[in-house]
Amino acid sequence: MSNILKFLTLVGQLKATKRTGWVNRDVKSPESVSDHMYRMSIICFLLGNQDSNSDPKLNKDHCIKVALVHDLAECIVGDLTPSCGIPKEEKHLQEKKAMEELSALAGGEAGRELYELWEEYENQSTPEANFVKDVDRFEMILQAFEYETEENRTKQLQEFFDSTRGKFKHPLVKGWVEELYKMRNGSGNE
Repeated sequence: MSNILKFLTLVGQLKATKRTGWVNRDVKSPESVSDHMYRMSIICFLLGNQDSNSDPKLNKDHCIKVALVHDLAECIVGDLTPSCGIPKEEKHLQEKKAMEELSALAGGEAGRELYELWEEYENQSTPEANFVKDVDRFEMILQAFEYETEENRTKQLQEFFDSTRGKFKHPLVKGWVEELYKMRNGSGNE
């Protein structure tokens, strides 16, 4: 039982781990990593809605799980971004080690599944992982738009939009991005 409590305590640290990109841009009240993961999971929950945007090829429950796990290692290594100056390979190794530790603490089938979901996302090895990657990027620019609007920061977070331009692949997410850009243009923020 002590391993489970240690696991839950580590995961709980994500609630207090502020997203580095927002901290570096002096956002007044930056979201935490768990805030980001939670909204990503809710976005994935919307899959299969009874509308024209549903995608029967994707497993909604699996997407939710991938979204919940994709940044889990950050409870140990922190939110490492390119601005941190850590090479991509080193970041991956640190996160892999953290996920091995977390998986061992969770133990059994749950621990194996946590690691496999994280690895799936890292390798972008399934349609669900690819969709969640698009959701990750979309959630970031949605958050950027919200900060621009709430803090009257016209164009100050453009670099987040630029970093995702042309990278979206899934038609559903592309549609959301298009709508977000329409909102952003209509509000005078671009």
